[in-house]
Amino acid sequence: MRLITCDYRGQIHIGAVEGETAVLPARDGTAADDMLGLIAAGPPYWRRFAAEVVASPPPHRVPLSELTLLAPIPRPRKNIICLGLNYADHAAESLAAHGRELVLPEHPVVFTKAVTSVTGPTADITLDEAVTTQLDWEVELAVIIGRGGRGIAAERALEHVFGYTVINDLSARDLQFRHKQYFLGKSLDGACPMGPWIVTADEIADPQQLDLRCWVNGELKQAANTRRQIFSIAETIAVLSRGMSLEPGDIIATGTPAGVGFARTPPQFLRAGDVVECEVEGIGRLRNRIVAGGG
Repeated sequence: MRLITCDYRGQIHIGAVEGETAVLPARDGTAADDMLGLIAAGPPYWRRFAAEVVASPPPHRVPLSELTLLAPIPRPRKNIICLGLNYADHAAESLAAHGRELVLPEHPVVFTKAVTSVTGPTADITLDEAVTTQLDWEVELAVIIGRGGRGIAAERALEHVFGYTVINDLSARDLQFRHKQYFLGKSLDGACPMGPWIVTADEIADPQQLDLRCWVNGELKQAANTRRQIFSIAETIAVLSRGMSLEPGDIIATGTPAGVGFARTPPQFLRAGDVVECEVEGIGRLRNRIVAGGG
């Protein structure tokens, strides 16, 4: 299923997408009326919700064009967990841009993005040039945890995945490099477009065989496949859960391939008026416009 969070006639709903139609089952006033509640409710409720989608009558079926898609999890409970340098080609371009020898990570490089960075799949992204003049793009496959756990074995890790979505890990490179760590440069408001929906795990046969692409103003900037990841999704879940409990609704962004702006010659960064599109095969596409702003 393709699960959405949306604004329809001034109310926030969760639902599912069938073609060009959104199915918004009747709200029942339970904690599962939002996406985090649905995920946390567990497999029996997931099956119930799927049955409600199938059985929903016409008044609960509306054209996608009549609603606004929000990030599928508009306000995560915890920071988004992110991997850096998880594609060899991106590691190579990043290290070369800093004049450093290529040495691939032996362990996942982990950082987080603040929950306040999350925004919708078509939302405008405000660029305040008093804060950053080096806003960069990064298309990524993101994993949504469904069943939590600690000490999860890699061979069982995908059983803990609820679904997958697309993230643009927008990065303020000047802040990132100035502060010698990732968090601030990754966490500007609006710097995590997400969506357009969550595709449930049963719909993705192999998450390590998905094409990723990013365009800026229609020009292809990134193109790769998740099979090129240094650390697979299963390995990543196993490493993260060794001493840290993963919980339902946790989001893991699995890294970006080569083609980012700061590593180009000369470097390229986003400006007001630019349109960034990020797509993952089998899931969908984000399309966000950069707009000038401040304060």
